[in-house]
Amino acid sequence: MSSTKLSVNVNKVATIRNSRGGLVPSVTEAVAVCLGAGAPGITVHPRADARHITFADVREVSAQLKAHGRGIEFNIEGDPRPDLLALVHEVRPDQCTLVPVRAGEITSQAGWPPNTPVSALQTTIRDLQRAGVRVSVFIDPDLEAVRWAASLDADRIELYTEPYARAYTRGGRERQESFELYAEAARLAHSLGVGINAGHDLDLENLTLFRTLPHLDEVSIGHALISHALYVGLDRAVRDYLAVLAG
Repeated sequence: MSSTKLSVNVNKVATIRNSRGGLVPSVTEAVAVCLGAGAPGITVHPRADARHITFADVREVSAQLKAHGRGIEFNIEGDPRPDLLALVHEVRPDQCTLVPVRAGEITSQAGWPPNTPVSALQTTIRDLQRAGVRVSVFIDPDLEAVRWAASLDADRIELYTEPYARAYTRGGRERQESFELYAEAARLAHSLGVGINAGHDLDLENLTLFRTLPHLDEVSIGHALISHALYVGLDRAVRDYLAVLAG
């Protein structure tokens, strides 16, 4: 049975709310449903333009999870800009995932390139770790990127899985070759003492293979899970993903 944890990304709930204005659907009500269904983690990604999750949402979800009192992990994703880092230091989530941002992107498109200078990011990571926050860095399944992340003293990596999802859809040899690329990255990370998270376009179908990735600690899933919830309800959607992870 897999020990991989599910962190439900609730950004899409905020996207729907913001498309109309007002308070519906409620992010905190969605979080409560996820927790009731057994989700062990919640992820948010507050972007600079606040187009989905806002800083107010982050504070409300943080308070909600602390009040829940059952060890639910809170993961805040985002680029290491000053206002976001200040918010992370304020609410002190269990984990902060540092993600690069490209101008005009709708969603994350790639991990940190391994030629990114180490010094500034390393300082950011150490400051977060001193505050009791586990730090993960978002990377492609590239061995040099894994070594770069380890050189930063990051606690974990999050493997960017959109290329795997596309290869899975194409099937055949390409599917297996893509998975092995991720497996090789995971094995290297583990050997260097770095934990392994993953996320982006994972769904109920491609997760049946990806859940077997060596040393996989956590998957963060939002878009596919919330889309599935449109048909079966949020409680059932979370339970379906938990069932797939359990094998």
